[in-house]
Amino acid sequence: MDNGRITWSELAGMLGLSSPAVAERVRKLEEQGILLGYTALVDADKTGIGLTALVAVSLERPSHREGFLQLVHRLPEIQECHHTAGDDDYILKIRCRGTKDLDRIISDELKSLPGIVRTRTTIVLGTVKETPKLPLPPEVQP
Repeated sequence: MDNGRITWSELAGMLGLSSPAVAERVRKLEEQGILLGYTALVDADKTGIGLTALVAVSLERPSHREGFLQLVHRLPEIQECHHTAGDDDYILKIRCRGTKDLDRIISDELKSLPGIVRTRTTIVLGTVKETPKLPLPPEVQP
């Protein structure tokens, strides 16, 4: 999780294994669906995608879920979608260029969808911590 570009040899040295043994272990983790992929982390501000918003969405009834989830998968600005317990059905993490772009996503995309009862938007002023690393328990750490 710390360095997706590490070589088999470097990883093998860290783990006290041979390079082929490390490659085989990684292959097994991929086959088991534990390792889902590899990606580069991009600075959103430096690419002009400077606004982050958390949008809570409430659906009128469960029968509207399928259309909503199709929209979620279709919109690249929606980075995360979490099904939640409580007052809202879903929390979305949206990254976009600015407030006009956010308005388009909320007004033209989300609120125009049948079955959306309510949205509540929180605009992120700054991010103190954001990490793709999972807090693995000691028994599964290398």
